[in-house]
Amino acid sequence: MDFSKVSVDVRKQSGKGAARKVRASGKVPGVLYGNKGEPVAVTFDEKTLLQSLDKERRRNTVFTLTVAGEGKNEEVTAMIRDAQIDPLSRRLVHVDFLRIDLDHEVHVTVPLILTGKAVGVTNGGNLHQSMHAILIAAKPAAIPTKLEVDVTALDIGTALHVSDLKLAAGVRALLDAKEAIASVVAPKAEKVEAEAAPVEGAVPAEGAAAAAGGEAAAGDKAAGAKGAAAPAKGGAAAAPAKKEGEKKGK
Repeated sequence: MDFSKVSVDVRKQSGKGAARKVRASGKVPGVLYGNKGEPVAVTFDEKTLLQSLDKERRRNTVFTLTVAGEGKNEEVTAMIRDAQIDPLSRRLVHVDFLRIDLDHEVHVTVPLILTGKAVGVTNGGNLHQSMHAILIAAKPAAIPTKLEVDVTALDIGTALHVSDLKLAAGVRALLDAKEAIASVVAPKAEKVEAEAAPVEGAVPAEGAAAAAGGEAAAGDKAAGAKGAAAPAKGGAAAAPAKKEGEKKGK
């Protein structure tokens, strides 16, 4: 199988200062590690790397890296493990390349695409997609560009799970088989606020009386609340009046 080819140069200096100098020169700093090999600091051309990405595999592109340094070239099979992107310029800031073995599995995330129209949607339900990507294990040459699942048979109240995925030979999901992928749920019940319109000319005597009683009770409570607060102030004033009476008695 042919893989995308990219050349990278070994750089002797590392650290933030060295990385800034690399970017100032128009290159992008990176590191190559994994597969029991020593980490190697590298630089590469951003445009060349981006053009070498498989249009469907994108981050899961397998590269044949030509590592040039100290007067010799070495070819290494690798994938992008991580990529840092400047939030403003959207330019690559740093890339981690992972050495891989074509005979060993790698763990990657692939897009999950729903196909078909669920019968539950036709019946008025709403399709809910729980996952848009899924973590899998596969040998580099067997990594799928995407995983598709047909939701046509989904009715309201039913769901598809990881166990329902039809995976090719050599590909396995790294999630719990019971994890939901997609489901069809009933539409949310609309809340209808019914306002009772009073009949013109009708006087609800019992209701009016109850309301009047309620207002009176509320007034009593309000008065009680004021009275309960009064002793703190009135208590001090009541005491001297009592003493004055005692004097008169004497």
